[in-house]
Amino acid sequence: MRIVVGEDAAGVVSLIDPASPGEALATCDRAGLPEVVQRFERQRPRWVWVDTRAVAPKLLAAGVRVERCHDLRLCGAILAFSTSAAAAAERLGPRPVWLPSGPSEGVGDETAASATPLAGPTALFELDDLSPNAADRSAPDTTTDAAGPSLPAIAAEYERQLAVVDASSAPRALRLLLAAESAGALIAAELRAAGLPWDREVHERVLETELGPKPPQGRKPLRMEELAAVVRTELAAPALNLDSQVDLLRALQRAGLPVTSTSRWELREHDHPAIEPVIAYKKLARLLGANGWAWIDEWIEGGRFRPDYVPGGTATGRWATSGGGALQLPKNVRAAVTADPGWRLVVADAAQLEPRVLAGMSHDSAMAAAARGRDLYGGIVDAGVVGTRAEAKVAMLGAMYGATTGESGRLVPRLARAYPGAMALVDAAAREGERGRPVTTLLGRSSPRPGAAWHEVQSRASQPDATAADERRARSTARDWGRFTRNFVVQGSAAEWALCWMAGLRTRLAAIGEAAPAARAAPASGPAFSRVPHLVYFLHDELIVHTPEEHADAVAAAVLETARAAGELLFGDFPVDFPLDLSIVDTYAAVDA
Repeated sequence: MRIVVGEDAAGVVSLIDPASPGEALATCDRAGLPEVVQRFERQRPRWVWVDTRAVAPKLLAAGVRVERCHDLRLCGAILAFSTSAAAAAERLGPRPVWLPSGPSEGVGDETAASATPLAGPTALFELDDLSPNAADRSAPDTTTDAAGPSLPAIAAEYERQLAVVDASSAPRALRLLLAAESAGALIAAELRAAGLPWDREVHERVLETELGPKPPQGRKPLRMEELAAVVRTELAAPALNLDSQVDLLRALQRAGLPVTSTSRWELREHDHPAIEPVIAYKKLARLLGANGWAWIDEWIEGGRFRPDYVPGGTATGRWATSGGGALQLPKNVRAAVTADPGWRLVVADAAQLEPRVLAGMSHDSAMAAAARGRDLYGGIVDAGVVGTRAEAKVAMLGAMYGATTGESGRLVPRLARAYPGAMALVDAAAREGERGRPVTTLLGRSSPRPGAAWHEVQSRASQPDATAADERRARSTARDWGRFTRNFVVQGSAAEWALCWMAGLRTRLAAIGEAAPAARAAPASGPAFSRVPHLVYFLHDELIVHTPEEHADAVAAAVLETARAAGELLFGDFPVDFPLDLSIVDTYAAVDA
């Protein structure tokens, strides 16, 4: 069952079946929507709406969760620029002007090197209802009213998107991508609604230990002032403002240090008594600015940290945040992430995710064998490719990010000989980028194409009067874009694996909670999550589940099983595995202990 949700200018919310858009299944006002959705949710529909961000928070605040949806905004952005759907989209028409753009949109209208065909089961997302018979589709209706698109217009856009997928060159992969992206939109809303358990007192103790007592308004913490005084003395600069990078750099140079930046790596190349206090000051300044007392006041409320996640917020499909810095929580504040009484945290980190995804995409059996059931970098060493784990890591990162000089440049050719399939895939992606062409992930998200300035540089180098400098600049900018596309196919496909992992786990967690609600509630998690295990944190290849302690073992098993299932979903029976570093703890800091 598919249900389209829309609201008219008078604030009346209507629900329709897109196969019969002229007859409403139900109508209500905004306040009544959660009750109506709860009633229909028993039939396990796929909800269709313009933007999950506008609907899910209202439902969750009322304790209502939906199993699945189709987010027209996010899915429309993917289809508008996917090379897999380019021909179909041109034939079936563009997105309507009323449909908001996605958070980060790539563009591309040329066919890129094909990715590994999608393999494996699709039951995880029950995708059959994403491809209804053409006879069920309504005629396009693009009318809008003062509040936005009309309900028939929303239904027509949904049918257009389905038609584009059906007519694409990779319909099965795109169906999975759209289902996963929409599930990600639900997860992002739920992460904010439930919040990450946070102990304010623990955080404040960390700040006092690192920085000293909370300073008066407008003053620096005591420890920073002490370090600043040492630096000013050592550099003979009594009025130096250490928060000004320009002033600090000049003071260092006046003291005879030939530095070109204030980066820690460059500073440590020099021997001077001001170096260590400068580095220490900068570290404390980052802590104060990113997670200091002002951050606590803004972001911690009622024992929870509720960041604004942005699914698909980068070109590769990786998530971003629009506030709170959830993707950059430093280790020294993780002690504040503490489970509620009677609850535990299940923390899981996918080891070497991107190289494993590369092995699966390229069907490189040798690389998959090096990773099977163990540390991938250790497997590369055991295979005799390089001598140490550190060298293996440097080589692999160099291969995925296009390093050609230094230690990476020396080691990457060894990987190319040992794992020709994997290296051929990223090399091909780099060549496409160097030509200004888009590349596409395993499931169908395409990279942006370089802008007008890039093309002007390339065009200038081909003119009869081009200089050697023009040609060098063209080669350099082409290689830079090639390094981006080289990594795009891997990082983007790894983001797709992570979405499938989280979406599958979300379903399993709901089943665990429904079977046996917790004896002890976590009221700060809100009405939808106070008695069931739920996701509370996500960082690219790492997630945290907050669970009643009696369900901790079942949740840990579900985390492992859904990681395995995500690999099978994307790579079928190709023997690449995705082992996890998994911990059941009371506080996030215990994972690093």
